Amino acid sequence: MLIQRLTIIGVGLIGGSLARALKQENVCGEIVGCGRNTVNLQHAIDLGVIDRYDTHPANAASGADMVIVAVPLGTMSQIFAAIRETLVPHAIITDVGSAKATVVADARQHLGQFFPHFVPAHPIAGTEKSGVAASFAQLFENHRVVLTPLSETDSRAVALVTTMWEKAGALVSQMSVEHHDKMLAATSHLPHLLAYSLVNTLAKMGDRAEIFSLAGGGFRDFTRIASSDPHMWRDICLANKDAILKALKHFNNDLAEVAFALSKGDSQQIESIFTSAKTARDKFCG
Repeated sequence: MLIQRLTIIGVGLIGGSLARALKQENVCGEIVGCGRNTVNLQHAIDLGVIDRYDTHPANAASGADMVIVAVPLGTMSQIFAAIRETLVPHAIITDVGSAKATVVADARQHLGQFFPHFVPAHPIAGTEKSGVAASFAQLFENHRVVLTPLSETDSRAVALVTTMWEKAGALVSQMSVEHHDKMLAATSHLPHLLAYSLVNTLAKMGDRAEIFSLAGGGFRDFTRIASSDPHMWRDICLANKDAILKALKHFNNDLAEVAFALSKGDSQQIESIFTSAKTARDKFCG
């Protein structure tokens, strides 16, 4: 058995899907869930996602071989502080946060002697839905999981976290904390910010009922992620604000270029911009 006792703090879409995948692969002896909502936790038991639960992080982490922290970024520090005293000496701690610099700082501050056992991780997978009811075992199949270990991170811990994610079907890679946050600001955090902003813009228009009734598939595809958990994305944007603001500045400059070309009726420039975008997307995302 790869992990005798696994504790997942935050049994939602990500934590629940990972639990399902690991159960499917018989990776864990026992999975303990933790959260504040007992109704959600009991539902996780009823669905067979976890084996038991505790609402106190310290109790849930006690005796665990691995602890996965899958809570909003703004809550990470208090979870790390709560579990430190009950961790067994060999325990490995990891997370699923979308921004890594703040998580690493919180772990360094609160985990004490366990900090070398902490492996920062980010599964680049998800849906706009949330909660354990939305979880499914195939969520991570052929999706990337990025680990951002530090120089002091224990190699055994990195190896075990890597194997765990590979058992869930993920493609695991490594990069620095700084590079991760820069890349994800552009490819994930900025698109969410734009989707939320576009929906808000249309919702403020006087004829919004008609606008949304006429919205087609393109609008639904582009704004699907605006149905994501606002609390979670608020924390992500604040945690990675510097990198997001830099990406937003680049976007605003390019958007201004489109607006200028449109105002001048410059069909050649507009088509050139659109062609460049299509070529890039077809090449890298086709």
